[in-house]
This record gives sequence, structure tokens and C-alpha cells, in this order.
Amino acid sequence: MIVAAAQAEARAGDLAHNVATAARLVREAGERGARVVVLPEAFLTGYDASAFCGEVPTPIDLAGPLLDPVRAAAAGAGATVVASTALRRDHGRTLASVVVDPDGSTTAPYDKQHLDGDEPTWFVPGEHPATITVDGVVLALSICRDGSVPHHAAVAAASGASAYLASVAYFPGGARRLDVTYAARALDHRMHVVVAGLTGRCGSSVFIGGSAVFGPDAEALARLGDEEGLALAEIS
Repeated sequence: MIVAAAQAEARAGDLAHNVATAARLVREAGERGARVVVLPEAFLTGYDASAFCGEVPTPIDLAGPLLDPVRAAAAGAGATVVASTALRRDHGRTLASVVVDPDGSTTAPYDKQHLDGDEPTWFVPGEHPATITVDGVVLALSICRDGSVPHHAAVAAASGASAYLASVAYFPGGARRLDVTYAARALDHRMHVVVAGLTGRCGSSVFIGGSAVFGPDAEALARLGDEEGLALAEIS
């Protein structure tokens, strides 16, 4: 199964633009054979305080026309898309993973469990881990700092996951930490790790990208710098 970590710049608070970019990346990944496409942390809303304190989508919004371009791209590519967004749930705002299947079904099964930096200002932590299954392969969901907590990946491995999908947003100076963290998670549990990183400027911040796919031996099978693009690799 080919997996793709999709890397691009997001605009703070511009959901229509970010959804269109996500759909384009999914189409490109599908043309290259990807069955799973992972997008960066908070890509749909953008990762910025101005987006987090403004209007953010609800689960009902995600099931409506907002994500139709991504659903169409997923259907055309025959790929499952793992996106990420700031999300307004009944019990508070979260940083969520949004899964769009090729049949158009859309769920938000996971909320980031380990918040970082200023994130507790706007968000509440997730309460449970989550996995999805594509082509019989169990894939664990992770958002940024979750990967820095070894127990998070250990729970994923214990649940039968053979790959760990991480949507991330790393600031300048974090490149080494990103590489060490996700290579370690791969080696710890002998599983593939797919890291999709936000890049470029979003609101007041700059991000470094760094998307990669690590094999179970911690070697990078595919890697990007800070350019827009796709890191693709085959996993088994």
C-alpha cells in the first residue's frame, strides 16, 4: 500500500482555500498510486491563534458541503484522506483528525491528546486513541506532540497498528526533534510512521515542513524539506 504525507502552506482562517489545496494534493497523490493521504496539523483551519479563536467548523459542518472538494478528490483517487482541523465539539474545541473515505463518508474519530505550547488556551485534550483500517492495514492517528509521548505510540502498537499517521506543525529549530521523535517511534514498535508537516507562513508563524515516511528500521523512505509536495512510500 502506498501512503503519502502531503505538505503545503495553509492560510489562517481560510477554510475554502485550504480545502481546495487539500483536494489538489489528494488528486496528485492519487495519480501516484497513494491509498492513504495524510495532511498536516490544523491544515483545514490553519495553525494560528487568529484561526483558533475565530469560527471553526463543527462535526456537522464537516459532513456538509465544506469538504465536498476533498470528498470528490478522495473518490477520484480511491484514497482515504486523514486531514486535521480545529473543531468545535459540544464539550469544547479540539485539534482533530478528520477522515474522508473514498465512498464519501466523513468522520472525526480522534482529538489530539497531548496539547502543547499555547494550545490549552483554545483547546481541550482528546480522551481516547483512535485507529482506522485501510486495505486490512490498521493505522493509528496522531497529532504533533502526541508523537513525543512514547506511551501514545505504544498504545497504538498494542492495538494492532502497523503504521502511525502523524499530522504535525513544527516551528523553526524543531527539525532535529521531528526526525528523532518519529524515527524513534518507528524503531520502538517496528512500524511505519507517516509524518505530514505544515510548511511556510500561516498567520503570524512560520513552519518548517519536514514531512517523511519512516520504515520500521527508522530509515527515512521518503522525505521533504520545506517545499510543497508529497512524500510517498510503500508500506506493508
